[in-house]
Amino acid sequence: MITRNRVESRDLTIGIVGLGYVGLPTALGFHDAGFNVIGLDISERVINSLKRGENPGDDPAFDGAIPTDEKWNITLNPSEAVPFCDVVIVTVPTPVLDDHRPDLRFVKSAGVSIFENITREKRPVVVLESTVYPGVTREIWGPLLEKYELEEGRDVDLAYCPERFVPGDPEHGVRQVPRVVGANDSGVCAALADLYSTLTTGEVHPVSSIEVAEAAKVVENVQRDLNIALVNELALIFPEIGIDVEEVLSAAATKWNFHRYTPGIGVGGHCIPVDPYYLIQKATAAGAPVDLISSARSVNANMPKQVATRILNNAAKLGRTPNNLKILLLGWSYKPGIADVRETPSEPLASALIEAGSKVYVWDPFIQKDELQDAPVIWVESPIDVSADVVVLCTAHQVVLEIDWKELRDTSELGLFYDGRRVVNMNDLRNAGWITAGVGYP
Repeated sequence: MITRNRVESRDLTIGIVGLGYVGLPTALGFHDAGFNVIGLDISERVINSLKRGENPGDDPAFDGAIPTDEKWNITLNPSEAVPFCDVVIVTVPTPVLDDHRPDLRFVKSAGVSIFENITREKRPVVVLESTVYPGVTREIWGPLLEKYELEEGRDVDLAYCPERFVPGDPEHGVRQVPRVVGANDSGVCAALADLYSTLTTGEVHPVSSIEVAEAAKVVENVQRDLNIALVNELALIFPEIGIDVEEVLSAAATKWNFHRYTPGIGVGGHCIPVDPYYLIQKATAAGAPVDLISSARSVNANMPKQVATRILNNAAKLGRTPNNLKILLLGWSYKPGIADVRETPSEPLASALIEAGSKVYVWDPFIQKDELQDAPVIWVESPIDVSADVVVLCTAHQVVLEIDWKELRDTSELGLFYDGRRVVNMNDLRNAGWITAGVGYP
């Protein structure tokens, strides 16, 4: 059983189920804090890379950071991991299906692997970190406890501690961000708070139940979705009345309680485009209204199509129809500096442009070519290889911002540039010969 004394003496073995964007840095963090760590994943590629001491993922922060000592063990087999763990942390994906209903198969599968292998005498704590709606931990894992004849509070304890770090952001990594911990047993909750305090320099905030912790995570991302939806909608409104949305937002931000956000081609990643659907599902099932949350999600989900329409309208003003228009997208990952393409808005933007008849090319030096093999785009090794009619900045990688715009302009017959992230100095582009447009410009 987990106790404060065992946390302080580092006399615990921590199991991490799922060694992806969340699980790997979590495992490394607990290892660095002095605990025995056993990592478990279903991917042979990931496990084999880690056993060789190699970074299996896309975040360069973990290059050269994989341990090989006796406190670091990696396996594909749950029976080689779970029975030895005092704490098992689950960091598996929680995506949505095509109809936006939550897909909880990975949470259930992880539960099966854990509960059929635990050592009852240890009374391990099983902690879910994946984003879910309030109630999922018990809805999915409760029946599994019954199936394997496990009693919560005697054989095992359940808890929830939502992940909330930012991939690619060293100031908001797993070792820095505050955490929320929820468990129904107050003693277990307190001991878990002590455990997570060894992982992060941020505050660890215990709450009264698993459900409160689950709800807190969803609300964090729903709020961001709402705020981004507001500025995205303003970016569609103000240009129609001849006003630059960024000038408006900058002016409004001079008030002390205004929260500044920047519009763009859409939102990506596994959190903001996904998590609101989890709350929508739960609220709808409970008969509660979700009009505001649903509207915000619709605004952000439709932003790539709105941007595609405006790109094509700008090209039409220059006498070019969408048919066979050569459009180069600068960036494919959903955020700068990493190769994460989960829910990237570049994909629906490309699809809308292709559906209109245009040819879409992509340059993103962070992405491997085989990762785009299922996308209906043409991969290029250099932006100057395309001779694009239209260039669209989709991801503000530093390498994108440092492009020689004059050299690129010399390859373009039409010379239309569209800033989808509001990050480029338009005067510099116009001086280089570009015709400029962008999100929120009149």
